[in-house]
Amino acid sequence: MNSSLDKFNRLVDALQELPTIGKKSATRLAYFMIMNDTYAGMKIAHAIEDALGSLKKCRVCGGMSEDEICHICSDENRDSTLLCMVENAKDILLLEENGLFDGKYFVLDSLEELSISHLEELVRNGVEEVLFALTPSIANDAVILYIEDKLSKYNLHFSKIAQGVPTGVSLENIDLLSLTRALEDRVKV
Repeated sequence: MNSSLDKFNRLVDALQELPTIGKKSATRLAYFMIMNDTYAGMKIAHAIEDALGSLKKCRVCGGMSEDEICHICSDENRDSTLLCMVENAKDILLLEENGLFDGKYFVLDSLEELSISHLEELVRNGVEEVLFALTPSIANDAVILYIEDKLSKYNLHFSKIAQGVPTGVSLENIDLLSLTRALEDRVKV
């Protein structure tokens, strides 16, 4: 390591800690920010600092918020009878960006941190359907069964997002679990 470039190398190492960023991409980004557009580098640094100081978990759903309660949980126009369980706050951003869901959310970061009493409190406030928008896997199927069991004393409908063969993908490129689910959940035409 060239000692005259220690700070550059530390920047590359820091960028590599981001998901999907390898050494080449990190080096390209660092070089661009330092040598081509220092304004962009400063803008990114300030945006990161501002976000780290301002964003927190919504105390109701666990999503990202600048306030104690996020704009979704405080929006009285949302359908409070629908509760969509997602794996992380990033999933809420995806669903909201595309206007795909008009209910409320609950972020399920991990079973270890899951507060069944908090979830029950949300359900008692008028939830009629719990929609699981979790990545299809055997582990998440177990999570769904666990939560269904814990909420079984409430008169709820449980559903999960459809899964199977994506549009435009040939069957030879589909994993066995997705293909199995597609066949099991086939629809009449």
